[in-house]
Amino acid sequence: MHQLLKHNGDCLLSHIDGRIKLLTALALLVMVLSAGGWQFPLATAGLCITVCRIRGVPVKTLLLRFAEPCFIILMIVLLKLFFTGTTPLFTFHLNGLQITGYREGLVEGLMIGSRISGAVAVMAALVIFTPFTDLMAALAWLRVPRSFIDITLFAWRYLFLLFDDAKVIYSAQKNRLGYSGYRKGLRSFGTLTGTLVIKAFDSSQSITTAMVQRGYDGTMPMLKQKPFRSVEIAAGCAFLTCMGMLWKI
Repeated sequence: MHQLLKHNGDCLLSHIDGRIKLLTALALLVMVLSAGGWQFPLATAGLCITVCRIRGVPVKTLLLRFAEPCFIILMIVLLKLFFTGTTPLFTFHLNGLQITGYREGLVEGLMIGSRISGAVAVMAALVIFTPFTDLMAALAWLRVPRSFIDITLFAWRYLFLLFDDAKVIYSAQKNRLGYSGYRKGLRSFGTLTGTLVIKAFDSSQSITTAMVQRGYDGTMPMLKQKPFRSVEIAAGCAFLTCMGMLWKI
């Protein structure tokens, strides 16, 4: 989990204003989703992955981020291949049932898959090179509801504590052979889940009381913005211009 949420803070991209990176990522997402072919989404995905690898992001982290999107892409391609189109690409029989793959369905599935891969790569690069608090501050600048941002910040802060508690409880159960059988495993997992829910509820009450006593009025100091820097704005505009030229090709 720590590998999924941590960012690369030792490179130039991490020090760029989060608002510039967020706006650039949103513009790239619009280009990827509106592209007429598969070349631009795949080129965008390749660019983002290359930048992540150059800056030292482990391959394991990238694989974890792309595991679920790749499964979704595979399912979409298979569904489109067998249920969309009129031009047969191949046919085979399975237990007396004729199954046909269609060329149009394969093309549409690969098109959708390329857009998904490009969008996921853009968001992965944004999260890797942007501290979580800076990303939340950028969303607050875009007038995202403040209650949503506050809840997300609290969840992010205490998610790691619950994860550490879960590891401690799991280790204790495993040492006592709590997962030695199917039934014991289910019972132990139920106990683990219930304990975490109770701990989360108790922690929420104590945290609320502590913050109110310290004068919390619903405003996070970390969400205050700094002035834009002209160099970062110019760099973002230049990058989007280059990507826009590729998008039109």
